[in-house]
Amino acid sequence: MKTFTLPGTEIAAPAVVLGLMRIVEKSDDEIRTLVQTALDAGIDFVDHADLYGPPYHGCERRFAEALRLTPSERERLTIQTKCGIRHPGPYFDFSYEHIMESVDGSLEALGTDYLDILLLHRPDALVEPDEVARAFDELHAAGKVRHFGVSNHTPGQIELLQRSVRQKLVANQIQLSVTHAPSIASGIAMNMGDLDQSIDRDNGIVDYCRLNDITLQAWSPFQSRFFNGPFLGNPRYEELNKVIDRLAWKYEVPAEAIAVAWLTRHPAQMQVVLGTTTPSRVEAAAKGADVHLARSEWYEMFRAAGHTVP
Repeated sequence: MKTFTLPGTEIAAPAVVLGLMRIVEKSDDEIRTLVQTALDAGIDFVDHADLYGPPYHGCERRFAEALRLTPSERERLTIQTKCGIRHPGPYFDFSYEHIMESVDGSLEALGTDYLDILLLHRPDALVEPDEVARAFDELHAAGKVRHFGVSNHTPGQIELLQRSVRQKLVANQIQLSVTHAPSIASGIAMNMGDLDQSIDRDNGIVDYCRLNDITLQAWSPFQSRFFNGPFLGNPRYEELNKVIDRLAWKYEVPAEAIAVAWLTRHPAQMQVVLGTTTPSRVEAAAKGADVHLARSEWYEMFRAAGHTVP
């Protein structure tokens, strides 16, 4: 598994992350098998959120109940969780009180004394950056959270937070796959006024994160659009799947690995967040981190996914 030092941290981060948003109804044995499969593949980084359940903290709690980590096992894992989405609604809450309450709830559910990374989960239009900074300062000083980041934030939203927050924001988790790639596709079609692809919908988030050493974490790496189902094996993406199958044969890896390789080939040095609970798919996807696609192959997949290369 390809690893790198996550900028702004001491974490040796794998290129692939195990997302655990769907484990609330899994048995202890199923959760242990899933996590062990990831560990065997070199994935020692897990992603949670207080929202994942239901109930709140449900998946965090099931993870802790199933694994019952020893102190040494906990130290070998990087545990990341998120806060800020509330229900019913939904609505967003980056208040000092909610951040503090959520982190304490996550620590209790996870059975740990600290989080390696805390992300703010989607932007809160009513955010008061000084409140966030106060919460982050207290959590960091108490040893409850070592590093901080965001999810689904624009450059301006990150800048607004970072003006008040003393700790470096180390990660931004965004939806990204070869078929859902507006953050990459718009730059390729720059200044093509008659092409919808040229519209910059996120204010250049990929380049911004590269310029500021913020690690992009790509969620839903196999989703065709916004929760429209996977593109792998989907007849609506026949041309793309033909290309993926040919590359999978060439590199002697499963199709999932090629989908992951398209993301890890990007020089932004992204992490790919898996959402599957099927151990065989985790094992298959992990192989993609070690596949280095040629430029021509990367662009061929991009075109086959329906994007324009001028």
